[in-house]
Amino acid sequence: MDGVVLNPLKQIHNPKGDIFHAMKKSDTGFDGFGEAYFSAIHENDIKGWKKHTKMTLNLIVPSGAIEFIIYNEKTNNFFNVTLSQENYQRLTVKPNLWMAFRGVGTQSNMLLNLASIEHDPSEAINCSLEEIEYEW
Repeated sequence: MDGVVLNPLKQIHNPKGDIFHAMKKSDTGFDGFGEAYFSAIHENDIKGWKKHTKMTLNLIVPSGAIEFIIYNEKTNNFFNVTLSQENYQRLTVKPNLWMAFRGVGTQSNMLLNLASIEHDPSEAINCSLEEIEYEW
């Protein structure tokens, strides 16, 4: 889908604790840095729909498993991917695409967003899960 990029990420296994790469400024998808934050979601809970008008999202799941759904209302197309330690990639979502996500891991499901700009509630649009028809 135009505006969505998946980048495989490096995991370095260490007997004392693994290292999970996230992003370098030279990586595809880097569009500046505004803030980084973690968001947790419980198994089978869904957060969304949200569309950012300026922010580029760079989403990584270092713990658990999270299913991401991206919706392009102009083309009426959906893109979905589940990220986890087993599918360790960075999902880049450009502005003006709707996104929702669901916790699918049975343990702690945690994402990291490396956002291109600082959070600004006036640049995001929210709608209820029922407003965009998707079969979860």
